[in-house]
Amino acid sequence: MFRVKEYVRAESLETAYQLNQKRSNVLLGGMMWLKMGRNYKAAAIDLSGLGLDTIQEDEEAFSIGCMCSLRQLEVHPGLNQYFDGVFRECTRSIVGVQFRNGATVGGSVFGRYGFSDVLTCLLMLDTSVELYKGGIVPLTEFVEMPYDRDILVRVIVKKDGRKAAYTSQRRSKTDFPLIACGVAKKEDQWYVTVGARPAKAALAVLPAGAPADRLALEAAERFSYGDNMRGSGEYRKHLAGVCIRRLMEQLNGEEA
Repeated sequence: MFRVKEYVRAESLETAYQLNQKRSNVLLGGMMWLKMGRNYKAAAIDLSGLGLDTIQEDEEAFSIGCMCSLRQLEVHPGLNQYFDGVFRECTRSIVGVQFRNGATVGGSVFGRYGFSDVLTCLLMLDTSVELYKGGIVPLTEFVEMPYDRDILVRVIVKKDGRKAAYTSQRRSKTDFPLIACGVAKKEDQWYVTVGARPAKAALAVLPAGAPADRLALEAAERFSYGDNMRGSGEYRKHLAGVCIRRLMEQLNGEEA
């Protein structure tokens, strides 16, 4: 059971940041994973009163607040129309609607979980994160940064014209993914992400031009894979190659 001595509903990001500098305190997202632990914290810091639960769109980008739920990503018409439904696809198998109504984008991205469908999807797009003290950082850099006590304020996804597709393989419908793959194409480049390796998602960029089956095998070779209870590294590598090829063919078909 997760226990906390004091609950604090932050009145500003500065207040939340200062409180979060104490290792005995914790930021609350959706608490979908936190509540399953046996931790004891001195204070739980709630960001829900700071207006960070909206998705804003302008001509250049989508700005997704850290307190937005995964369900908001799943059903947002603008995001799914512009990015070919990948946000609907990457979230629809995450447990169930009740869970997705509670889990937050900030928690999913800041946690940099190996099993994160959301991180795998965002990484293939032109995505940055805004940190309260660290400023705007490309997601490709953020995933490699060590954990700290900063606050992830929002996720910014640029409208750069990429066509995108996403898929995952699971042993059962709502299980953690055995492998997760995202592919995006812009002009003469492919952006390929593979997550649940079981390590966290990583990105490979390849030039277009070669047949999809050859490019898919080359892309799959660029990632490392490991074993766990859901599958072996060798099996994951094979699945990654198949999934990447299918996604590339899907995107080539759409363009044709």
